[in-house]
Amino acid sequence: MKLARALMLLAAAGAMYAQSWDTSGNSMLNGKYYFRQVFYVPDTSYAGYLDEAVTIYGNIEFDGNGNYSITANDLAQYIDYSYYYSQVEAGGAFPATTGTYSIAASGYGFISNPYDPTDSIYGLVSKQGIFVGSTTDNVYGYNDMMVAAPLASPAPTASSFTGSWTCSDLDMSSGESPYAESLLFGLSPDGNGNLNAGTITGYVGGVASLYTQSASGLKYTFSNGAAVATFPTNGTLISGQKYFYFSKDGSFMFGGSPITSNTPFDMIVGVKSGATPALSGLYYQAGVDVYPDSGDQDSYFGSFNVIAGAAPQTYLGHERINDYGGSSVVDYTYNDTISLSGNTFSNTYARYVVGAGGAVEITSGIGAYLGLSVALQAPTPTGSGVFLNPTGVVNSASDAPFTASIAPGELLTVYGSNLADATQVAGIPFPMSLGNVQVNIGGLPAPIYYVSSGQISAIVPYGVTIGSIAQIQVINDMGSSNIVTDYVAATAPGVFTQNQNGTGYGEIEHLGIGNSSAPPGSIVSSTYPALMGESLAVYLTGLGTVSPAISDGAPGPATTLSNTTNTIAVDFDGTAGTNDFAGLAPGYSGLYQLNVTVPTTGLTVGPNFLDIAGPDSYMSYVLVPIAAASSSSETANARTAADTAPPRVHRRAQPTPSLRNPVPRKPFGALKKPGQGQ
Repeated sequence: MKLARALMLLAAAGAMYAQSWDTSGNSMLNGKYYFRQVFYVPDTSYAGYLDEAVTIYGNIEFDGNGNYSITANDLAQYIDYSYYYSQVEAGGAFPATTGTYSIAASGYGFISNPYDPTDSIYGLVSKQGIFVGSTTDNVYGYNDMMVAAPLASPAPTASSFTGSWTCSDLDMSSGESPYAESLLFGLSPDGNGNLNAGTITGYVGGVASLYTQSASGLKYTFSNGAAVATFPTNGTLISGQKYFYFSKDGSFMFGGSPITSNTPFDMIVGVKSGATPALSGLYYQAGVDVYPDSGDQDSYFGSFNVIAGAAPQTYLGHERINDYGGSSVVDYTYNDTISLSGNTFSNTYARYVVGAGGAVEITSGIGAYLGLSVALQAPTPTGSGVFLNPTGVVNSASDAPFTASIAPGELLTVYGSNLADATQVAGIPFPMSLGNVQVNIGGLPAPIYYVSSGQISAIVPYGVTIGSIAQIQVINDMGSSNIVTDYVAATAPGVFTQNQNGTGYGEIEHLGIGNSSAPPGSIVSSTYPALMGESLAVYLTGLGTVSPAISDGAPGPATTLSNTTNTIAVDFDGTAGTNDFAGLAPGYSGLYQLNVTVPTTGLTVGPNFLDIAGPDSYMSYVLVPIAAASSSSETANARTAADTAPPRVHRRAQPTPSLRNPVPRKPFGALKKPGQGQ
């Protein structure tokens, strides 16, 4: 079935959830922009092949009020691929198109897809005014990526194109993932039409070897503020013309091949080098990944936050992922570390390059994890009166960035100003009003645990509708806050951590089974590591609805335990563990308990990632120190939650972050799908 025809036949809901979204940030998209969007449609009959590919590029104009138009001279092309052949099915002028968009005060929102308005491109507007996103929740099941940047004024010219640039290029023009290319190359334009490209390096089709290509004597010209660079037509990795568009501040460019080339289905992003390439703060990101060994592919958008500190830096991230042409859509939360050497760093999965001042970061995939992504600094929302920070709604346990969905029963922390007159902490059960402060989530009153001027901790009501948009608002003696919107998912797991910032070792207790050296109720640590085969109690939030159901704010029952209604899977560094119990911690409000048995084999001694998956979520950021089981250890037998020592709960306000900063994503080679290992 051809994408163009299929999209006209399939009915869709338009936006991901047909409810009211905050549109107070619509003015963040205003004026004329250059854009490029690439689509990859997997062939479900032949793994690793594309059924179709599409490229659209040109000008898009936003009116600042939720409407856009595309002029008739913008171009598109789609190719019909199959296992045996590929051919151009159609191409040429993309018709004049109009559409709508909705952008929140944070910059988070969606644009109706120019290629099919029944789908929406979800993404974010960066500090530089650049929109990056992907149609993750689409009708047909394709992967795509879109970048749109406002035209600079005055427009860039050949003489202004100077400096040192590094570009990442993902090319799927072959139609086959075994021939996909993930490239990295440098450009040093001299302002006089000479490009002075460095050595082009890259990976092709999952082969571990790094291929290289020399490119000399390259030329460029300019037209309407866009650069046209010409690479040798006999190039082994990259050849022919490439179009480049630039951000207003001159720190970022993007583009790819024209439809007249033999490689029209690529996406290129580039970053300008300069002083102080440190990463700091909140970043918005989007990208595409390809796995040639399996024929799998992903597209995604989200955010990450760099935690301030000395190298290596830690970051927390979230991505909304459309996996393998829409076979599953997952909220993925993760953390990792970076250690810059100059303006670059790398790991098993990707090469990273950071631009001047840390304004932009790009990635290029390695070997079996081909891909491309771009991350740009987020804007800093401000407000007066009772102000709820639009980027300050986070999971109280994980501090996962605000783009992550929320779930019924999840303990949230929201940040802002003038949220309460004084600091107060509630007893159990949590009330619907504390210190004359109320919180509404999804039109329902939320149980409140903690209030202060800059922070509130509250529980998402169990009655919010899964798959909806929830409006979040604070009401106090001073008035009502602005409204912040968030998507509601079935699950949004977040494990409490010992350092209380969503990194490092989790708040996990020994159950006294399978480890004779650790007293029951003691915290798993390097002093008392978990043993292979031992049973542990993990304390977390965000596992969703429970049965038997309880009232909002009520404690988990201690007799007939409330189990989660969602299937929860767990693994340790990719090796499946046993889920012995998942439900509310008895006697506590907003706290869940997960009793798990550590695998007896397949683990390494030392810190291991504990990964938890729900039907629509996956988290991989908590570490568990693990040691080999001693011969005298008991056989692991799961205990019910009621048999454990009382769970530990944070009876304090988490320190106000700055807002806790997300950074480079944990590469997609490390992504595990729900219920699966690495």
